[in-house]
Amino acid sequence: MPLYESVFIARQDISSTQVDQLQDEFAGIIAAGGGEVKKRESWGLKNLSYRINKNRKGHYVLFNIEAPSAAVQEMERLMRLNEDILRYLTIRVDEHEEGQSVMLQSRGERSDRGDRGDRGDRGDRGDRGPRREGGDRDRDRGPRRDGGRFGSDRGSDRGGDAHGDD
Repeated sequence: MPLYESVFIARQDISSTQVDQLQDEFAGIIAAGGGEVKKRESWGLKNLSYRINKNRKGHYVLFNIEAPSAAVQEMERLMRLNEDILRYLTIRVDEHEEGQSVMLQSRGERSDRGDRGDRGDRGDRGDRGPRREGGDRDRDRGPRRDGGRFGSDRGSDRGGDAHGDD
């Protein structure tokens, strides 16, 4: 049978027990279709990169599935109909990863950054020059070409008179 990984994001305002119920519901659909959920991971409530349906956070859940495609399609169909599911993504994989996913590994366990080694004494970084505060920035740039923040021709590119006398 084909192997799949499926991740779905549930709304932020449902409880963890409701997320567990959703997991059980979707696992039951896979089982009824002749498949099996090999692994379930709840990644918890995480920030979204952008707002989805007025939600800034979501409950993330991962399934490793071994099931026929018809069972996965039925699960996806029910995810589309469920109002608590913001997004889902299911992909076919050659094999499932053993152990925890990268999302559940603590930063200390991850070795993707490699050994950073001894960086040595960095000194006081005197080669950078003096540090400037935000007010110095405008003096270095010189005068603005457009006549200031709003300019003298404000609104003239809107097709009519700047004062509204068409």
